[in-house]
Amino acid sequence: MRYRQRGGGQLGLILLAFQVFQVGVENIPPVTLAVLGLNVYLFLVPNLPLLQACISVQQAYWRGDWRRLVLSPLHHLDDWHLYFNMASFLWKGVKLEPRLGSSFYAWLLAVFSLLTGVIYLLLEMVLSEITQDPSYSMQCAVGFSGVLFALKVLSNHYHPGGVSYVMGVPVANRYASWVELVLIHLTSPGTSFVGHLAGILVGLLYTAGPLKIIMRTIAGFVMNGYHARQNPYNNSSGYSGSSGGPRAQPQNGHPYTGGLSEDEQYEAAIRASLNGRGGSTQRRPNSYGFNIPGELTAEEIRRRRLQRIDHFD
Repeated sequence: MRYRQRGGGQLGLILLAFQVFQVGVENIPPVTLAVLGLNVYLFLVPNLPLLQACISVQQAYWRGDWRRLVLSPLHHLDDWHLYFNMASFLWKGVKLEPRLGSSFYAWLLAVFSLLTGVIYLLLEMVLSEITQDPSYSMQCAVGFSGVLFALKVLSNHYHPGGVSYVMGVPVANRYASWVELVLIHLTSPGTSFVGHLAGILVGLLYTAGPLKIIMRTIAGFVMNGYHARQNPYNNSSGYSGSSGGPRAQPQNGHPYTGGLSEDEQYEAAIRASLNGRGGSTQRRPNSYGFNIPGELTAEEIRRRRLQRIDHFD
């Protein structure tokens, strides 16, 4: 996320195209490819001047132009701003989208984009109030990098013991986002420190706060309602009906976890439902906690083994 400036050439677009073809268009997950394409399209064919897309307390809060929460992450100052953001998003999407599922990843990006803007506004308002400097309320920012910082926190959460290289310096994953926040601000003064900080806070709300549970609960309710409309005579999609959110419930009480953590079991269950794999009660649970037809329950396997023993006797 950068403060509004004026920018320049097309070399960044060429390098971004090279990155895309290096990965291979066929290897880029669909939501990642669509969001990347939308950002490039809005850069090449802008529907609004940057002054009407950037987000600030003055424009969004004082003047009530809340559409900037949606527009600001999708607009960039110049080709280099676009290149660095989209190249980073490409690699994060290639790792995260297959893990979370395309539908849930799209939901995640939408929530992260809006929340990053909201927290950016709140931080700027607090700074303006504390310092009694109204310029904080007028700083107008655009770009996808706030969302990228949130995704970076999420990615590092899934690989806590790994190492990231920030400007060539090896940093433990748990600290990488904070180190990058400081280094980018020191080396590129035009970047929005508050916008990047907002992204980190959104990522922490998901990994260590209530945001993950809230998003999963909403996704579960939406998909349960969808399956109920699709099949009103059999309203079962593999989730429990408890108010604590959508959980995958293995039948017959057998804990089929496949070595997954509780968080990963949650994500597998929601991913299955969002991708249309929710099933009826006739389907049997597989090792990831959601339903796939054709697999035998442990009880059925035990019954068949007993039948074999009786046969040999």
